[in-house]
This record gives sequence, C-alpha cells and structure tokens, in this order.
Amino acid sequence: MFLKIVLLVVFFVITMGIGLYCRRHANDVDGFVLGGRKVGPWLSAFAYGTSYFSAVIFIGYAGQFGWKYGVAATWIGLGNAFIGSLLAWWVMGRRTRVMTQHLDARTMPEFFGKRYDSRSLRIVSSAIIFIFLIPYTASAFNGLSRLFGMAFNIPYEYCVIGMALLTCIYVVLGGYMATALNDTFQGGIMLVGIIAVVVCVLNGQGGFSNAIVQLSQVDSGTGISGAYVSFFGPDLLNLLGVIVLTSLGVWGLPQMVQKFYAIKSEKDIRTGAIVSTFFALIVAGGSYFLGGFGRLFADQIEYSASGTPIYDSIIPTMLSSLPDLLIGLTVVLVLSASMSTLSSLVLSSSSTLTIDVLKDNIIHNMSDRQQVVWMRVLLVVFVVISAVIALIQYTSAVTFIAQLMSISWGALAGAFLGPFLYGLYWKRTTKASVWACFIFGTVVMLANMLFKSVFPSFLQSPINCGAFVMVAGFIIVPLVSLMTKAPDRKAVDDAFSCYDRSVVTTAKEHLE
Repeated sequence: MFLKIVLLVVFFVITMGIGLYCRRHANDVDGFVLGGRKVGPWLSAFAYGTSYFSAVIFIGYAGQFGWKYGVAATWIGLGNAFIGSLLAWWVMGRRTRVMTQHLDARTMPEFFGKRYDSRSLRIVSSAIIFIFLIPYTASAFNGLSRLFGMAFNIPYEYCVIGMALLTCIYVVLGGYMATALNDTFQGGIMLVGIIAVVVCVLNGQGGFSNAIVQLSQVDSGTGISGAYVSFFGPDLLNLLGVIVLTSLGVWGLPQMVQKFYAIKSEKDIRTGAIVSTFFALIVAGGSYFLGGFGRLFADQIEYSASGTPIYDSIIPTMLSSLPDLLIGLTVVLVLSASMSTLSSLVLSSSSTLTIDVLKDNIIHNMSDRQQVVWMRVLLVVFVVISAVIALIQYTSAVTFIAQLMSISWGALAGAFLGPFLYGLYWKRTTKASVWACFIFGTVVMLANMLFKSVFPSFLQSPINCGAFVMVAGFIIVPLVSLMTKAPDRKAVDDAFSCYDRSVVTTAKEHLE
C-alpha cells in the first residue's frame, strides 16, 4: 500500500508542476487552445495518442472485445495504429495545419464556418460537439472504480472528485501546452505499464505458448475449433465494424483533429506520425492482445443476473494477482489514460463553446483576455458536469447515459468526418452536403439508440451503426455536392490558395 500511495503522490506532484510551469504559454487564445501552434513532434504525437486511448479502451473495450473475439481483437489495435494514427497523420496532418492557419480557425466549428462561409454551420457543429462530448467526457472516468477499489479500497466517488480537481487545476493553469506535456509524461507511464502488465499476466498463465494452448481449448459455441486463437476470430464481420469505428472514427473527432492545428513544422509531421503509430501499436495493440486472454479467467470474473459477463470486471480480474508494485503502476496507467483524454475533451469543449458560440453571437467585442477567462470558466463547468454524470451513472445505473456514451463517437465522426476531409481536399464540396452529413450522422445514431429494433440486425449494434454512418458520409458529401449549386469560386479559391503558397526548403526535405 505504501508503494502504491508513493506512486500516486509522485504522479500528482509532477502533473501539478507541469501545469504551473506552462502558465506562461496560456495568456492568449492561441496559446491556451493551440500552444501558439509551436508544439513539437513528440508532444503532438503523445497528445494525439493519449487522447485516443482512455481507460475505456484498457478496461472496457479490451475486456469486451477480447472476450468476444479472442486474440483476433489485436486487429483492432493494429487498425488503431495504422489507420487511426499513421494514415490520419499522412492524409490530414499537413493539410489541416496549413488551411486552419490560413483561415485562422482554432476549432473544428470555426473551420466549418470559415471554409463553407456559414455562421449557422459553425453554431450547429458546436451544438453537436456539446451534446455528444459531454457523455463521452463522462466516460473518461470509467474503468477507475473497480481498479481503485481493488488496489486501495477507495470509494469511486473520491476517485472521480480527485481526478476532476487535478485535471481542472493543470488545464486551467497551462491550457494546451500543459495538456501536451502531461500527455507525454502520462503516455510514458502507459507504454511502460502496458508492456509490464502483458508480460506478467501471460507469465502467470505459464507463458505465451501455454496461454495460447489453453485458449485454443475454450469452446466458442460456433463449432469452430480454437476460434479464440484463430487469425480472424469467431465473428469477422462484427470485428470489422469495431475496427472501422475505432480507427477511422478518430479522423472526425474534434479533440483529435485539433492536435494537427498545433503542429510546428513539416518535419514534425513525419516524426509525429511515426511516434504516434508506435505508441498506438504498444498501447492499443497491447491492451486488446491482453484482453484476448480474458476467457482464461472465466471462473473468476463477475457475471450479471442474466449470466452474461460484466466486461469491465475482466481486465481488473486479470490484474488482481499481480505484485503490489505492478498493480500500483497499473492504477497510475489507468489514471493517466483517463486524465489525458479528459483534459483533451474539456479543452476542446470549452474552446468551442467560447470561440464559436459566445464570441460575437452572445458577447460582442470579446477581447482575447476575456475569451481565455471564459474558456477557463467553462472548462471547470464541463469537468463538473462530466463528473456529476459519471457519479449518477455509477450510483443509479442510468442506462440512457451509457447508451448515449456508446453512440457519441459514431455521431461525432459520422457528422464531421466527410465534411472535414472533403473540405481539405475538394473545392466542389458544398454547404448543403455538409448539412446533409450533419443531419444524417446525428439522426441515424440517435434513432439507433431510441428505436434500435427497427434497424437491420447488423446495424442494431451502435458500433456497427457508427461505422456505417461514417462510411456513408464519404458518399453523401460528393453526391449532394454534385446535385447542388457549386460554392462561390472566389471564396473557395481563397481558402485553397494556402496550398499554392511558395515556401523555401532544402533538397533534403523536397526534390527540386
């Protein structure tokens, strides 16, 4: 217990120290929201990775999908690394950085408003973010209750309040730069922790080879021998749905895309792509790989009254027999994953509401200093709301909130992915196509939550439905764009002129 407490105290002290150190970077809007667009590759990569993978991934998703698909769940981690990280940096990194700076856009709604010359698009996209990021933010607290209960016997309520207070303090003090630095520190903990946990859990089962042999003997109920150690698992179609949602979905999430706004240079994009991919391979790949052995603990995990496993109990059960020092490291790992995601989400929410809704719409002639003050106030408000939702869900088991959390990722990515990506690459993209994608993504996901039974069986799963609306966005945007009036040529040419601007570089960087 002493070792665990020491680890936590050291973690808290370093986190607070980083917040205090970064105060000087958070005096204006650009500094508070984007770190002055001068964030280096390692900080950007770790900020991206730690915002991507929260405690929900390690505790919830790894347990749930590892149980369902066995070691084939590792494909989800590989998809997260190569599609959600590497390809995202290659396809979106440079263009996002260049055009958002040219348009002077600091949030995703501000990009939509200026790229498509529409204040209403800017306000509606802000509303979508507000509605769907709040429950997603509350989910950042998930995974803490069972792990803290196992390690410290600390009530979940105290964990939530402590985490909320710590996040508020360091993000309010240091803004984006404090978040990025803390993400790098917390990401290092996650890398070390995942590797140590995977090695120790497999050793506890007699090593990797012996664990595979045991898992191959588990009956999947599908008639396939050794389904849980097979290459594609017992249910390839639903596995693909998870890969698409969790890998392609991040391309349309505001708190993820905003990381590209802050990149410092061309070289940083290449380095950031490699570092973030490596991080995802270890953290996501390791988490899902570990979860794939969950059925070896089938006699120890908790079950609901209906006999189905409680997925959040699988990973904590696998960790319960580890040495105290490693359990303490795992607790700090999950705390790091939760806080890094939470800080990214609340910073994105507060900046969006301030810049895109309050400024010029409700409060006119808002100075730079006033904007920073409002962002800090709203940041605290968002953390409090999220903590209250997390506590209500935990104490009263409100299923509606849990359902809303499960569809928030699909609704956000379904609404924003197509319009944002086409907005970076295609001049013919119209305002009407953006509206169509906004409406389709949010309405379909809400309908899936409220009227699930009317959907085809495959789309009744919020995961598969989220993957469907994201892919559909790639068809809706060009189809509606070609059927509606072309946008004003002068405005579009001005937006895309940033890509034609000449820059001086070396032969080492670009061929003549």
